[in-house]
Amino acid sequence: MKTRAKDFFTKEQKSEIKKAILNAELDTSGEIRVHIENECNGDALDRASYLFGKLKMDTTELHNGVLFYLAIISKKFAIIGDSGINKEVPENFWEDIKTIMAEKFVKGDFTEGLATGITMAGVRLKKHFPHHIDDINELSDEISFGD
Repeated sequence: MKTRAKDFFTKEQKSEIKKAILNAELDTSGEIRVHIENECNGDALDRASYLFGKLKMDTTELHNGVLFYLAIISKKFAIIGDSGINKEVPENFWEDIKTIMAEKFVKGDFTEGLATGITMAGVRLKKHFPHHIDDINELSDEISFGD
């Protein structure tokens, strides 16, 4: 029987990932989401791009959303940032984060890998998109799941 995406992480691990999101968003107007599903039949970045729109991540005021996408059975993942953040980060920024995450994933430490990637994205978001007094949380911090 296949592991369902929703059951891949324990309740405690999900809580740790959400805590990483909350901490990363603490001093920034940026928005970070995590989406996990079982399979990705094509390119992970293409799938993440599709989900970015489906999750309405492209609707943030400053276009500073970041999506961490995992397909657990397919063993694929991608990170996609919106146009606002992509204008500010170095060319290989997302690939550098992916490399560090992949090192943790190979060891089976998916929670730490995600938390590390989220933290790294949050540091950059804080630099370029600092929190303002009238900022609101534009997107859910909950992990979303596909089939």
